[in-house]
Parts: sequence; structure tokens; C-alpha cells
Amino acid sequence: MTLYDDEDMLMLSGIQHYMFCPRQWGLIHMEQLWDDNRLTVEGSLLHKRVDNPFYREKNGDTITLRRVALASKRLGLYGYSDAIELHAADTDNSITNDRYPGRWIPYPVEYKHGRHKKNPCDEVQLAAQVMCLEEMYDISLDSAALFYWETEQREEIVINEDLRQLVVTISQAMHEMMQKRTLPPAEPTNHCRSCSLKDICLPDISLKDAKTYLKRNLYEEDA
Repeated sequence: MTLYDDEDMLMLSGIQHYMFCPRQWGLIHMEQLWDDNRLTVEGSLLHKRVDNPFYREKNGDTITLRRVALASKRLGLYGYSDAIELHAADTDNSITNDRYPGRWIPYPVEYKHGRHKKNPCDEVQLAAQVMCLEEMYDISLDSAALFYWETEQREEIVINEDLRQLVVTISQAMHEMMQKRTLPPAEPTNHCRSCSLKDICLPDISLKDAKTYLKRNLYEEDA
């Protein structure tokens, strides 16, 4: 099995961008381009509330840690979790924590703006976090959770073999694109409307819209 070097590691959060649109991932992670829209701003504010590495919460036999560092040399991904719950356990398939005595089973919880999506991009990001934890601590996990702020609901996600294979496939595709340094061509679809990089990715469409506006509102008046 290939193990990636430190200089080849890619951001774990990018796997969600790639699932949404490989071209978007390339623009962000290869070209270092970014622009905000309402959705990205609201998402940033959400994570600003959640991602506090110094915040810990203890509730009975459950401890919640924020912004825990994750990495997998097998996937070539690194990043941070929004939250990891530690559930008290009496089993070898568990971890220890310097701050809290005993043994614990980690349970990632990823916070998302909006609601459940048809595209499995959220599930893939969550599964990648699980696979990082498994590799880091030599344990086996079978589930994790997504929390959607719009619906205020937590959805438990079973990390099955199909989802794991999808993580492997997408992470390999990300590394291949990064090595080639070639963006895929733009293929406009309905989900382009919600992309903050629409005007950067599809400038021709933006230019046509501007020309149409000027022709309709200026040139006709001059005539």
C-alpha cells in the first residue's frame, strides 16, 4: 500500500469539494482561488462557533473534543474534525486520552450548514475522518454523525465498505489531479448556481449576462 509523504498530503476537507465538483476542488486547492457567497459565509460563521480546540464538554460518560487534528498517510489527507465525542468503553478497540483516565471510543460529529444533500459529499468527508482515526489509533469504527443546522437534526452514518471505497477512489483522484496540475473543463450544471466560484469558473456566462443587461437597459435607451 502506498504511503504519501508529508509534502504530498492534501486537505481532508477538500474531499467534499471534489465530490461536489472536481473543477471547484482544482480552483481552490490548485489555483488557490476563493470567493464567498451567502452559503460560504454562513458556513464559516457556523464553524467559527464549533471549531474551538480549547473547548471540551463532559456529559456523563461522554466527552466532546473540538477541532481534533487528523491525518492518514494511506489516503494522503490531513485536517481537523469539527467535534469528536469520546464514549466510555471497556474494550481493546478503544483509545486513551491524557486528560481523561479510562478508555474511549471516538465518534466524529461533523457540523453542516443547510440540510441533507443528495450528493454524498458530506458522508464522504465524514468517512475520511473515520478512516484517519482508525489509522492513527489502530482501531475499527463503524459509525459517525452529521449534524445539520437548518433542520437541527443529527444523522448517524454507517461507515460501510462502499463508502470507504469511495473515499479511497476520490482521494486517489485528488492526488492524480494535483500531480498533473490540469483543471478539468467546465461543465455547467444546476449546482453551479450555489457555487461561490461561479463567476471565476464560468466567466463567459457572467460576461454574456453583463452584455445582455447593458443591451437591455442602456443601449436600447440610447437608440
